[in-house]
Amino acid sequence: MTDHLDSVEEHLDRVLRDLEPLPVFPQPLMDTLGLACAEDVVATVALPAFDNSAMDGYAVASVDVATATEESPVHLPVVGEIGAGNAQVLALAPGTAVKIMTGAPVPTGADAVVPYEWTDRGVAQVTVSRAPAAGQHVRPAGEDVGVGDLVIERGAVLGPRQVGLLASIGRATVRSRPRPRVVILSTGTELREPGVPLGHDSIYDGNSFLLAAAARQAGAIAYRVGIVPDEPQAFLDALEDQLVRADVVVTSGGVSQGDFDVVKAALAPRGVWFGPVAMQPGKPQGFGFVGEDNTPVFTLPGNPVSSYVSFQLFVLPALRKLMGLTPWSRPGVPARLTHAVTSPPGRRQYLRAEYVVERGAASVSPVGGAGSHLIGDLANANALVVVPEDVTSLEPGAQVSVLPLDLDF
Repeated sequence: MTDHLDSVEEHLDRVLRDLEPLPVFPQPLMDTLGLACAEDVVATVALPAFDNSAMDGYAVASVDVATATEESPVHLPVVGEIGAGNAQVLALAPGTAVKIMTGAPVPTGADAVVPYEWTDRGVAQVTVSRAPAAGQHVRPAGEDVGVGDLVIERGAVLGPRQVGLLASIGRATVRSRPRPRVVILSTGTELREPGVPLGHDSIYDGNSFLLAAAARQAGAIAYRVGIVPDEPQAFLDALEDQLVRADVVVTSGGVSQGDFDVVKAALAPRGVWFGPVAMQPGKPQGFGFVGEDNTPVFTLPGNPVSSYVSFQLFVLPALRKLMGLTPWSRPGVPARLTHAVTSPPGRRQYLRAEYVVERGAASVSPVGGAGSHLIGDLANANALVVVPEDVTSLEPGAQVSVLPLDLDF
C-alpha cells in the first residue's frame, strides 16, 4: 500500500491557514519600499502648495503685456526678484514686473509668467516682445493633489513613485507591516562554507545562500545562519538560539527517510508535520510551529532545485501573507511549449524552463534535465513549467501554465 501524498494545494493550505499577517506600525518611508500600505493616506497639504512659476522669467499681470509683440514690445519696470525658497516680493503693483525663478511662488497681483526667451532679460526694466495668456507658465496650487485627496489606498504596494509622493505631502512615516525576519539553516555534516578547501567527501553549502537570496528578493530580512551538523541536539540548539530573531525559520535537508535526516528526527516529536507532497521536485516536505512564540518553520528538501521550488510554492506565499501583500502565490501565465516533455503520473511536475515573449507571443523551452540536484540548469532558467498530475506527456505547441520567476507580482 502506497503512502498518501498530499496535493500542492493541501500543503499550501496547511502552511497558510494559521498564519496571521504581522502587526501594523508606522515605519520610515525608505523602510517601506516594496511593502503594502496599511492605511488610506489622505493629503493634508496641496501639491503644488502655492501658485508657482513653471519657467525662469518675469511674473506679470497679463493685462499689462496683452499688446506685446516683436514690432511693438511692452516695457515694464522690474521691482524685484523671487527665487525658489527665497520669496521676498509677495505682491506685484500694476504696471510692474518681478524677475522669478522656476518653482518660486507667484506674487499676488501676477497671473502669468513671461519666459526669458520672450524678453531682453532686462534688470531694471524689461522689454516684453510676446504676450502670455492669463495663467500661462503658472502652476496653480492644488493642480496635482488637493487637500483631502486620497493619494494612497490601503493595500497598495509602495514603490519609488509612491514613496516620493508620500514624502512630497510631508509624510515621514506610513503604516505598514514589517518585513519578516527569515532565519535559514542548512543541515549536513558534509557541507562546507564557500571559500574553504573541500575534502574528498564534502560539498559547498549553496542552499543557504540560495534560500537567503530568495527570501531577500521576496522582501524579507534574511539571516543566513549557515551549516548545522547531522546531530539532532546540535540542530535543536541552533534553532533555539535563532528563534529570538525569527518570524520564520527555513531549513534545508534532513526531511526524507534516511538514517541521518536530522531535521525530521528533531522536530517530528515536537509536532511538526512531515510527509510527501504530490510534486516533483520537492516531494518530502515539513511544516509546523516551534518555540514559545509559535514561530512557523519550513523544512525543505536538501537538493537545491527541490529546495528552491519548494520555497517558491510554499515559503514565498507565506512571506507575502505576513507582509500583507496579495496575491500570495505567484500567478501562472500561459505560454506555448517549444519541445515535447514527459512527466510521471500522479505528481505535479515543475520543469525548469526559459520563458520568452516575442512580438506579443509567449513561449517556453525546457532547460536541462529533471534531476533535483542540477543547480546549473536552475541558474539558467527563468521560469517553471507546470505539468498537472494527470498529464504524462506534452507535445510541442501545447499551451502550458508557466510561473515566471523573475517578474514582480
